[in-house]
Amino acid sequence: MTSRDETFRIAVRKFGPFEEAICRQWEAFEAASPNGLKLDLVALELHDLQEALFSSGGMADGEWDVAFVATDWIAAMHELRCAVDLGPLHEREAPQDYPEGWSSSLLRLQRIGDSVLGVPYHDGPECLIYRRDLFEDIALRERYRQQFDRDLAPPKTWTEFHRQARFFQREVDGVYGTVFAAYPDGHNSVYDFLLQLWTRGGELFDSARNLCFQTTEANDALSFYRALLNDSEAVHPECRTLDSVAAGMRFASGEVAMMVNWFGFAAHAHTAQTSAVRGLVEIADLPARSADSTVSLNVYWILSIASGSPHKELAWNFLRHTQTPAMDKLTTTCGAIGCRKTTWADTDVNVMIPFYRRLEGLHAHAREIPQRVDWPSIAATIDGLVTRTISTSKPIAELLKHADDAFAGRRNQVSVL
Repeated sequence: MTSRDETFRIAVRKFGPFEEAICRQWEAFEAASPNGLKLDLVALELHDLQEALFSSGGMADGEWDVAFVATDWIAAMHELRCAVDLGPLHEREAPQDYPEGWSSSLLRLQRIGDSVLGVPYHDGPECLIYRRDLFEDIALRERYRQQFDRDLAPPKTWTEFHRQARFFQREVDGVYGTVFAAYPDGHNSVYDFLLQLWTRGGELFDSARNLCFQTTEANDALSFYRALLNDSEAVHPECRTLDSVAAGMRFASGEVAMMVNWFGFAAHAHTAQTSAVRGLVEIADLPARSADSTVSLNVYWILSIASGSPHKELAWNFLRHTQTPAMDKLTTTCGAIGCRKTTWADTDVNVMIPFYRRLEGLHAHAREIPQRVDWPSIAATIDGLVTRTISTSKPIAELLKHADDAFAGRRNQVSVL
């Protein structure tokens, strides 16, 4: 049995492109500078990954060397002091082209004060992903115009989104209008709520940075979400059991006409050999209250070095290796989303994925989850709120009041970084 001293352990979010990219990047790293360690890559589902890194103390006790960390975990990770501060390492020997080689939007969330807790690995803001072949189908376009007296085009408003989801589900055999990742994992339904709220001009916090659920925009957001998720003639029937990965795979299998999901799933569906919609995918801005109020969400994955790692120096060298232009491009060609500007503008990448250079435009109106130590608790509250919204018939106003009341006793103690 291989001992811990002989292995380099990486905890990765379970997703084929992540796993393939890391394995190939390690192979290139080892070939260039043999280190004698064996890669032990452990792929974990979202909750299991969070448990392995934080709840069980795995990052601090030497269980891992490198970890995939979602940006909405960073504040809590910083509070636990379980990740190596990369700031001094950047000053000593920074990754190639750092920081100019990346959009500033991909360097902010991992920085808390003077500490840098990871390097960007996988990007891709939320966007509207749709099947170009369906929207360009002559017969479907004619039927849509006859029924609604307007051209079939990517929806600009949520009302139009719902109407088109019903249209495609009725008119195209074996295709559901849309799919949502409504599995209550503290992430996907939270993102859906924020996007519904923000695209209606709403905010989650008041001017004093207190949570404030009882707003007109929140009521409208949840009312729409309830109506759509409970419309069996518009959505995939498995929404409540799907996370974002599974929803993305349903789209790639050809089961779905359009969806709101991460850019990475558009790239995967457009390029994967196993995709039923290979070469037929396009993206657009998210529907919104008005054309000038569209919003995206910037949540990305970073690679962090575990504070308990017995191989910290090697880990930093490996992280620097993943940040080179060639390795960032490899992340993309494996089906994930590279973070460097060179990758976004790369000719080969844009031949393969014609909408890739539009990443910069998505970042232009992308928002970020606030860096709050209590964000996991807030996310759990939103998760419960959304779950109750789509699984009960209780009045939305009552559900919003319940969510506000849950935080009423601790608003003055909220810790904001």
